Amino acid sequence: IGYNFWSGVPCSYFSNLINWAISNTQYIAAVNEGDGIACAAGAFLGGAKPVVIMQNSGLTNALSPITSLTSVYRIPVLGFVSLRADEPQHKLMGSITEALLDLIKTPWVYLSEDITESLQQVNEADKIIQNGDSFFFVVKKGTFDKIPSVSHTDIMEKKGHHVLKRKTKIDQKPLRRDVLKALSEVRETSTIFMSTTGYTSRELFESGDSISNFYMFGSMGCISSCALGFSLMQTTLNVVAFDGDGSLLMRLGSLSTIARYRPENMLHLLLNNGSYESTGCQATTASNTDFVQVAKNCGYCRSLHVHTIGELINLFKEWQCNPALTFVHLPTAEGVSKTLSRPTISPPILAQRLRKFVTQRRS
Repeated sequence: IGYNFWSGVPCSYFSNLINWAISNTQYIAAVNEGDGIACAAGAFLGGAKPVVIMQNSGLTNALSPITSLTSVYRIPVLGFVSLRADEPQHKLMGSITEALLDLIKTPWVYLSEDITESLQQVNEADKIIQNGDSFFFVVKKGTFDKIPSVSHTDIMEKKGHHVLKRKTKIDQKPLRRDVLKALSEVRETSTIFMSTTGYTSRELFESGDSISNFYMFGSMGCISSCALGFSLMQTTLNVVAFDGDGSLLMRLGSLSTIARYRPENMLHLLLNNGSYESTGCQATTASNTDFVQVAKNCGYCRSLHVHTIGELINLFKEWQCNPALTFVHLPTAEGVSKTLSRPTISPPILAQRLRKFVTQRRS
């Protein structure tokens, strides 16, 4: 019934379901459950009907994007969560899975092993999702019929030449707000901006709001996975993910997932000021992390260090004309306006207007 984008983390209960999804849909193997939720959320913004799969032990890892992204923005996903309680590490989670779904106000049912009844359940779930709410099926062992495993395709063989540009001179370290304003002034109408939580989204909003902007208010660390999901659904649009060092470090594994599926139309821009600025400028661990090398090793087509706004603008203009999966690292300075406001548009409206923008461009 149209659920065309699937993501998640495997559980032995779901091996057959995942085998089916790989053969019949766009399936993204997330490195953790939270990234799976974020990727599905981005796909929804790009026009998909998304599904997420996870073991119940991984449900706890997905709570942040469920409670501060999909719920807040009214981004509905269909979820499958296994009910594991058969080994010591599953005992506690097995006893609280249902209560946890109730606690986060996510409607759910046990997926029936009877095909006729399960089809009715799926149709009922679809009605709830069409109303803007997520729905989860709790799945017991042995529910799905046998589906043969799918051979793996080595996407890495298709990637070709990698471009690596390291630091070669002293960094200018501009203010983040100046970077965002400069990029906003040279963006094309086919370029989507998606910004991480905190000051980055607030400053992007102040630099000039646009219907093609998406501001993430919570779900720290999830902006790159969200941009991945969107870019895979909307291959004719260019997508820029504005990330922060604290945010990226929180879910560094997303780099591997993004490079694995290689969206040619995505630019991942890291604005690194070395601190958690919006919470008091506590230092991150970014100073000992070579982000450019990590992105290159994960498989980004281009992994570049830029030193100035001018370098970034030139690169950005060229990328809009000739996009490829690109990671850009720009060191920035701490500093925020004392009058910095917050976006005045509600999260559900932000999600709705981006989907509307996508729909209008498609028609």
